[in-house]
Amino acid sequence: MQLQSITYQSTQIFFRTAGKGKPIVLIHGFAEDGDIWKNQIEFLKDHFYLIIPDLPGSGRSSVISRQPAVGIEEYADVIKAVLDEEKISQCSMAGHSMGGYIGLAFAEKYPEILSSLALVHSSAFADSEEKKANRLKSIEFVKKNGAYEFLKAAIVDLFTENWASENAAIVEAQVEKGKAFTDEAIVQYYRAMIARPDRTHVLKNFPKPILFIIGEHDKAVPFEQSMQQCYLPVQSHIHILRNSAHMGMLEEAGKVNNALLQLK
Repeated sequence: MQLQSITYQSTQIFFRTAGKGKPIVLIHGFAEDGDIWKNQIEFLKDHFYLIIPDLPGSGRSSVISRQPAVGIEEYADVIKAVLDEEKISQCSMAGHSMGGYIGLAFAEKYPEILSSLALVHSSAFADSEEKKANRLKSIEFVKKNGAYEFLKAAIVDLFTENWASENAAIVEAQVEKGKAFTDEAIVQYYRAMIARPDRTHVLKNFPKPILFIIGEHDKAVPFEQSMQQCYLPVQSHIHILRNSAHMGMLEEAGKVNNALLQLK
């Protein structure tokens, strides 16, 4: 594993690389960093050249502190800057949750670069009005109580109850990572997600394979919503995790690993 960095508009962005072969970018989700893919990295490095960025404000990467507000599209531009640094003109991409939103924005802006896309517990639909309202409430909670107080409860709810109970140490380690996030970063992510448009047209127009990895017990991206989008692409590959909520990379790592092998 090699740690590298670039400067994107005065902001330092870190990413790791591992393995060799066809390039695949693994994009983490909200309140995570590249370590969320550790099980996949260990498995996939024997098959692919992996690029694992820490998004701005996550892990080792600095937050982009400026106005106007940073959107999902700009995070896609950060990924493009990493690929430019690596001199990669063709790759596959897998995004978890918010990382999937970024993958869709990337597919819209730079479709010629992607040979396939995986949405891991993610959705092309815009937020409903109810979800936008809930995100705004979360922003107010973070401003009042701090990011860590919010993430302590939010992260635990991303797992199935049984898995969380049986793997308490792993869940606790993920919660502890919440201490590294600033209020500014968490609020920025929420505002970017609220503002993102519906991108079901990207699914319809993307001519290459799209993988859907879906948790049957997912509360963040409900199962029914996930299934509704699967018929839209020309080529869909659907993987349902029957024992997972929103964190299949940890809850059913082996099945996620094998699914991502299809990005070859």
